Amino acid sequence: MRHLLTTLRHQQYRRCLCYISILFPSLRLVHYKPQKPQPPPSPPKPPKPPQKPVTFTLHNESWEDPYSWMSQLNDKVAMRHMDVYMEQEEKYTEAVLSDTERLQSKLQSEMASRMASDLSTPPLRWGPWLYYRRVEEGKQYPVLCRRLASLNEEFISNKSPSTGFDFSSGKRIEHKLLDYNQEAERFGGYAYEELSEVSPDHRYLAYTMYDKDKDYFKLSVRDLNFGSLLGKPQADRVSNLAWAKDGQALLYVVTDHNKRPCRIYCSLLGSKEGDILLLEEPQDNVHVNIRHTKDFRFVTVNMFSTTSSKVFVINAADPLSGLTLVWECEGQAHCIVEHHQGYLYLFTDAARESQPVDYHYILRSPVDSSSSPRKWENVFIDDQEFIIEDVDFSDSYLVLIVREGQKFRLCSVALPLPSGKGAVHLKELNPHFLPLPNYVSQISPGPNYDFYSSTMRFTISSPVMPDAVVDYDLSNGKWNMIQQQNILHERTRILYGSGSSAGTNMKSLNLDSIGEVSFEDDHLWNELSEFYACEHYDISASDEAVVPLTIVYSRKRKKEAQNPGLLHGHGAYSELLDKRWRSELKSLLDRGWVVAYADVRFVFT
Repeated sequence: MRHLLTTLRHQQYRRCLCYISILFPSLRLVHYKPQKPQPPPSPPKPPKPPQKPVTFTLHNESWEDPYSWMSQLNDKVAMRHMDVYMEQEEKYTEAVLSDTERLQSKLQSEMASRMASDLSTPPLRWGPWLYYRRVEEGKQYPVLCRRLASLNEEFISNKSPSTGFDFSSGKRIEHKLLDYNQEAERFGGYAYEELSEVSPDHRYLAYTMYDKDKDYFKLSVRDLNFGSLLGKPQADRVSNLAWAKDGQALLYVVTDHNKRPCRIYCSLLGSKEGDILLLEEPQDNVHVNIRHTKDFRFVTVNMFSTTSSKVFVINAADPLSGLTLVWECEGQAHCIVEHHQGYLYLFTDAARESQPVDYHYILRSPVDSSSSPRKWENVFIDDQEFIIEDVDFSDSYLVLIVREGQKFRLCSVALPLPSGKGAVHLKELNPHFLPLPNYVSQISPGPNYDFYSSTMRFTISSPVMPDAVVDYDLSNGKWNMIQQQNILHERTRILYGSGSSAGTNMKSLNLDSIGEVSFEDDHLWNELSEFYACEHYDISASDEAVVPLTIVYSRKRKKEAQNPGLLHGHGAYSELLDKRWRSELKSLLDRGWVVAYADVRFVFT
């Protein structure tokens, strides 16, 4: 039976062929021959720039650099060759990644959609004013503005604040202080500002703009009442500046032709006399910088090299009275001097008893100390539990950013500190630990210009939370979320708003002794921990050294021992890695990647 069915099928097949040949005589039927597989295209070859070995010797060690010619920026022929090889490198990269074009386009679209659309900075209060920068529609550069804090509500409700005038109330709401689009016209279509300082009387703005043709920063001073530039000072190669005499004098630092800050000048505003040279440092290895204390009582002058560090102070009320040495140590050290009610406070990591340290500490000394050398006393007894990372002063509070292992805390201490007791434990001063979200990886002080305000601004960072700009009222511990990017804007749930402890039922807030908070509303800090996990581990290396490891992954995409990983490592100076949330990592995490941070040479103290 099977043979009969097979015979019938063959007969039907031949009959169909016969019909086809009769109906379509021009059609020629041929047997199909499968094509041989084509060999894959040869992989693209990377460009091969010429090697021109040059021998270098340093510290009795010699080595050859075959590509040293690429660093000859003044050699026009070499730079033309560099342009050719850079173009070849770009084409090679495109060829290698050609099979990922669709993925590249998708990733680019994803990342672009997460970019913050609000390009304005949050208003910063200083005295009666709110200062901020914003970008006008269709403009490339921002505009520096201010408005009276008393008119803030009217500004927010005004439909067209860019006009700067509310016709319904007849009040000028916004003051444009500096339009960087106009500055770009002054500097050949390019506007890059390095420094900007408003005078303490809010009358002048001193700022430096980069002149790309001359490769230095140029100082200008603008009268904010009239919007005009002052005739003086107008200096070139300026690297630092500080106000004195309540805004009537400006001190600034000028660099030499090797870009070394070495000279300090004082300009008396409104005076027709030339600017006065206060200091010139002749040694090629010594650098100079200046800053004013937060209360504008002193201008501090730091002079440092690889072998020594010195700090001088200038009386801001009389900037021509000379410099007074207040601190000196061996080696290059971080030294910041502040003033509070007759005391100088020094925040430093200078060596102690000729032994280097890997942490900061605080010293203080009376301003009118007559001892030589000046005597400094420790403010706090060394505490292994709390390492001071940074400090900030106001008239009534000292705020400390402290770290316990990898865990950060933020606390305030009432000022003035008790005198005559010597060094004390931090806990003896009844520190108030301020609320923080979980998994904090970094706390950065804001500008906090207003020395007499009880509110201080900080930026709080976490691997699972977009950076949050937060204002803390130190008088009561309440906080207000000022700015935070909305990563989950596409979701229907409202996860991002204006988080604030003031709008929370304080009975549901539980603050423990170390500053961690627990809220019934777990989205008060706008964390992403519902979607992404953050975990800490201590991993033993091959030499038995303990390496702190932080990993972040998507809770939804977690698969045991199957997820691809990206490891960030850093092994220098006992510094912690930057673990802030970055929106571009979301594309990796959502595809199942695990992002890990290894603090390879971080030292627990």
